[in-house]
Amino acid sequence: MTGAARLTAVCDLSADAAGALAAAHGAQVFTSVDEMIAAGVVDAVHICTPPQLHTSLAVQCLEGGLHCLVEKPVALSVPEMEEMARAAETSGKILAAGHNFLGVPTYARLKSMLRSGALGRVAQAEINWHFPLPPLRSGPYGLWLLREPGNLLKELGPHLFAFAVDLFGPVEVVFLDVAKPVALPGMGERPQVWRILARAGAVDLAFNISLVEIMDDRSVTIRGSSAMARLDYANDTLQVSRDNTADIVANPFLRQMGLAGQALREGMVNGTRQLLSLNRKQPYALSFQGLVRAFYATAESGTPVDARFGPEAALTVTRAIDETLDRLPALAGPNLPARTRDPQPKALVIGGTGFIGRHLTRALVARGTDVRVLSRGRDGPFDDLPDQVETVAVSLKDDAGLRAAMEGIEVVYNLARALETTWAAALENDVGVALRVAEAAQAAGVKRLVYTGTIASYDMSDPGQTITETTGFGADMADRNLYARSKAECERRLMQMHRDSGLPVTIARPGIVVGPGGPLQHWGIGRWHGAGAVRIWGKGHNILPFVLIDDVCDGLIAMGEHPEAVGEDFTLVGEPMMSARDYFDAIHQATGARIAVKPGNLHLFWAADAVKYRLKRHALGSRDALRASLRDWKSRAHLSPFDNAKPKRLLGWQPEADRARFVDKAITGANLFGF
Repeated sequence: MTGAARLTAVCDLSADAAGALAAAHGAQVFTSVDEMIAAGVVDAVHICTPPQLHTSLAVQCLEGGLHCLVEKPVALSVPEMEEMARAAETSGKILAAGHNFLGVPTYARLKSMLRSGALGRVAQAEINWHFPLPPLRSGPYGLWLLREPGNLLKELGPHLFAFAVDLFGPVEVVFLDVAKPVALPGMGERPQVWRILARAGAVDLAFNISLVEIMDDRSVTIRGSSAMARLDYANDTLQVSRDNTADIVANPFLRQMGLAGQALREGMVNGTRQLLSLNRKQPYALSFQGLVRAFYATAESGTPVDARFGPEAALTVTRAIDETLDRLPALAGPNLPARTRDPQPKALVIGGTGFIGRHLTRALVARGTDVRVLSRGRDGPFDDLPDQVETVAVSLKDDAGLRAAMEGIEVVYNLARALETTWAAALENDVGVALRVAEAAQAAGVKRLVYTGTIASYDMSDPGQTITETTGFGADMADRNLYARSKAECERRLMQMHRDSGLPVTIARPGIVVGPGGPLQHWGIGRWHGAGAVRIWGKGHNILPFVLIDDVCDGLIAMGEHPEAVGEDFTLVGEPMMSARDYFDAIHQATGARIAVKPGNLHLFWAADAVKYRLKRHALGSRDALRASLRDWKSRAHLSPFDNAKPKRLLGWQPEADRARFVDKAITGANLFGF
């Protein structure tokens, strides 16, 4: 079959990471590109590494005789792109750019209309990416796209410029304005809004990027003399507005009815396609299918690469991004003091670049404790604390590395978690990692291990049952969601280690954590449908176990210090204060933003999940599919009230009790919308 391909190898520096993907496809595992090329088992590669590695890897693979599909941004500069293009030409192999949204089916229709003249003489086009980027406000901040201000455009700009280049040709940038900067901890400012004006021949172009909490609008609008076309490439829909020859009374009616008919047709086509494919042909998946199909059809036939994805187009896109960044104004950089001493860490925070981890690290420093942060990379949000915080990159599956990272450490805070889709994977990557950390802590002589579980492990389905630390999780959690079940298993095994070998562990279960750096779209409250609409779990009238991030950090630190905390567990939930509806009313009062809040019928959620389960098991043949029970779905509504007396009694913990101050910290001062 033309364009057919089979996964035969996965290459990653981590053999474990490569093996997890390879095992599902019967592929070989490699930890070296040289070894993979020498093995002769592949004809083409997908390069999906961090962008700074794209050029060297692509050149190596092209020179090794392999076709290359490179994820965007293909290159970080024009010279890098030129180097890759030369390697492709010299080797005679295909180099394709991962501009996936050019592969959505409706884009071909838009392009055909433009080429045929159906839109008339085109004067202007507007290409938008209005889509929230939560890491700008809540992390993790170690991501490549946040390391430099220009990385945001290098990451997202290829989507926009690729449309313009393919439709109209080379782009000349004439203006750039950036706005709504957000200050990242220890990293300086990043612009959340980009407005770019440009030209391509006779066509004036406007590129707009908004990354604050805003309604999703990822679209291409082309305005011509005969018609205006709007492609919603995120949802794979196309609408065309035309003039008509009806009289002045009927004209606007017929025009709007024509748009309504198109919207109905597009919705029916998309809905039917996704239903029949069991959601495997949703627009984002279709965009990649179009890209990958074009790449492999070219590789198999030996014909020139599709111009949409070819190196010439990628070079033109890269040049336009470079020209734009040449106009980027100076932004406030981090106020980085010079290091005057080496940190002497007594606390190790695993997961220190996440929401709770960042606040915990800074809270420890504020109390005079130097901290070592364990992270996937050495970049982190603590460059403004060079004397107090050191960041080390260690895999959580590297036993020797974990033990070395714990040398001299008195307290280890393990905030790590793994969100898996199968129980076997959860046992390996969540439970197994928790045990590795515990064993390393024992071997290093750590005085205290503070592990964070979750209140999700409780059965919170009964409004008449008040939950305390003595409530327990239940003997059989096979019908609970994987996150709740996995965290409970971690707790069980760590407490068994405490009883068997004296592991100095204490366990925290934070509630729904809110505050600065926390997300607006918190899934502990409901199922979000963009920043402006949420379907809450249940009716939303019961009090939720909210807790401020600062209070969680106080509790965790107390658990690491208090002698009576060893072998104990503590549920860190704030004072009873707000229901879900109260919370959204407070957001409206504090910010002026009214979010559409709808109740969620938990029985219907459960029934819909049952249908999906049967489809996965019987239609898709997924033997690992899991189905949560009705009580698991009810637990998401947090119907059971909590008693937080234990941490207050044993640790002296004092969560915020004043509603006005709670609202000020959780909402008013939390920058929920990004501006």
